[in-house]
Amino acid sequence: MSFARLQTLERDPWRWCAAIAAAFLALLWIRLHIPSKIYFDEVHYVKAAQILLTLDRPHNPEHPMLGKEILAAGIWLFGDHPQGWRIMPALFGTMGLYAFSRALWLTSQRRVATIVGTLLLATNFIWFVQSRIAMLDIFMASFAMLALWQVAGAVRNPRQARWRLVLAGLFLGLSMGAKWSVLAVAMAPGLFFLMIRLKLQGRRFLFSTAGAPIPGISLAEAGVWLGLLPLTVYFATFFPAFFYAHKPVDPWHLIDYQGYMIGLQDSVVKKHSYMSVWWQWVLDWRSVWYLYEDVDGTRRGVVLIGNPVVMWAGLPALLWCLWAGIFRQRRDALAIAVLYLVAIGMWVGNRKPVQFYYHYLLPSTFLMASLGLALDDLWRRKDRWRWVAAGVLILALGFFVYFFPIISAAKLDGGKKSFEAWMLLPSWR
Repeated sequence: MSFARLQTLERDPWRWCAAIAAAFLALLWIRLHIPSKIYFDEVHYVKAAQILLTLDRPHNPEHPMLGKEILAAGIWLFGDHPQGWRIMPALFGTMGLYAFSRALWLTSQRRVATIVGTLLLATNFIWFVQSRIAMLDIFMASFAMLALWQVAGAVRNPRQARWRLVLAGLFLGLSMGAKWSVLAVAMAPGLFFLMIRLKLQGRRFLFSTAGAPIPGISLAEAGVWLGLLPLTVYFATFFPAFFYAHKPVDPWHLIDYQGYMIGLQDSVVKKHSYMSVWWQWVLDWRSVWYLYEDVDGTRRGVVLIGNPVVMWAGLPALLWCLWAGIFRQRRDALAIAVLYLVAIGMWVGNRKPVQFYYHYLLPSTFLMASLGLALDDLWRRKDRWRWVAAGVLILALGFFVYFFPIISAAKLDGGKKSFEAWMLLPSWR
């Protein structure tokens, strides 16, 4: 029996992944209400959600609506208090983590890679921190993972392709409706479909339903589900803005309004002490301090930085995925590596004047998938390399435990210099 055939007999680890997601939510719940005041960029988005509930006027119009609508729903359902502000990010972060595991399993059919990749994402710091703060990024990334889950399922099970592509289009539209950071990744499934059909079908590429990537689905139909549907859903997320009491958005000029939003984003040019650029994210070089002050009776801090074990180990893993995809015909590895390059490529040369490490949330998610696949390959060798794979995972979990106080607003002992215990690099200060 071939190795490829053995792969298909591996058991789906969905129970393990569900348990990891449940444990992740339990950790998020610890001190979710602390700090008991708005901190960092919550000042923009919590205020926008509160105003949205009144439909009084636009607030924070430079970003799409959906993330603020979800925050508003959390406030309406659970109350206008810190836990009410942050409960929806926590729930969506947990859902996105599980969706990531399903996408990775359907893409790779590798049990160890799926479990390890899910653990790595849960403990890479950035997914955890963004799931505990009332910002927009975790909604964007979680909807993107839901969409990729359905795309991977459509490719893996062509009989389920149509309804899965419909769901993928829905989730892609919702992801764009949360934040534009997903735009390059949102375009990738449709472009991949186009490239493969052009190569296989030539002039018949548009309406042929034969062959990869999904037999039975034409490019024309895929364009509806992965192109027109996401755009329709995206524009539908602006519906509440049509009913503001003051300065409502004109539905007949909604496309023009997108240009207005771009102009507002480009107008933010004031330098920030924590601003950074893409290559600093890749090297895990520059942190963002969300909180470091005396609050709720003691000194507390929340720093956004990547778990150095997985962020640095992920870079050679990414190169391995590219090599394995090209020279060993590992389509799963190549797809994940290309998604990383697409996600980070959006920021290379990006004209947005002020950028921060949290923009690395989506690219780092694909980096964790790359590392999961690479560690799985080492584990299968059953020699000393197996212990390298185990060592990386154990070290990554150990760093998460060590850094937990400074990423979860715990009580810090040592006064104003408490943070120094976690500063591995001077640039993290």
